[in-house]
Order: sequence, then C-alpha cells, then structure tokens
Amino acid sequence: MDDLYNDLIMEHSMNSENKHEMEEPNLCEMGHNPSCGDEIKLEVKLNGNIIEDMAFTGHGCAISQASTSIMIDTLRGKTIEEAKEIIQTFIGMIKREITDEKELEKLEDAIAFQNVSHMPARVKCALLAWHTLENMLEK
Repeated sequence: MDDLYNDLIMEHSMNSENKHEMEEPNLCEMGHNPSCGDEIKLEVKLNGNIIEDMAFTGHGCAISQASTSIMIDTLRGKTIEEAKEIIQTFIGMIKREITDEKELEKLEDAIAFQNVSHMPARVKCALLAWHTLENMLEK
C-alpha cells in the first residue's frame, strides 16, 4: 500500500493538472514555508457555497506540490463547510491526533500523506496548502 501512495504522491508532484493560473478566482492567497522555501499561490473559484474549482502555482518539494494537488482534487465540488471539516481531519491526521480509519476515509487520496507524520521535517510541507486554504476560508 505504501508503494501505491508513493506513486500517487510522485505522480501529483510531477504532472499535476491542477498547477496553472486560474481566470478570475474569487479567492487568492500566497502560502510560504520559511523553513524550506516552499511557496504556493492558491486560487479558488466559488459558486455560492461550493468550491467550484481550484488551482495553484509555485514551487517546492514533491510533498508540498503533491499535497496541494491532491487537496484540490479532494475538495473540488465540496461545500465550504465540508472543506473545513476535511481540512481539520487532514491536519489531525498529520499531527497524529486522528487515527480512526473510518474518520480518515473522508480524505480520499489525501490519506496518502498519513506517514508524513513520522517525518517531522516534512510535516510543514504537507500542511502548507491546507493551512493556506484554511486561512482563505476563514476570511
């Protein structure tokens, strides 16, 4: 299973269809990880309370880029409230506060980052996009 997750992370980090500029986003915010230099610009297009589309640009390690892309795939089409709940679950998983497999199912492919919690130097990389979106949705 770990190989499957590693392949998924590598695929998203190298060939993300979600990495592009978006025309007329409703929300846009920069995310930066000063400890390693990862930087993303996250753009969101809302349709009422629904996250209609998202895109990102920027640079960083494979984990930050893949986490951003997989987050977009996971949250596209969700309501803002659903997205906030999934964001909290992802953060809880990375911090090892949420371990219940049933609870983690809502993360879909983002569960691939579960083992990042065992690599302290990579935790901020995996969380960059999730914290950036969380900040955007709180405003």
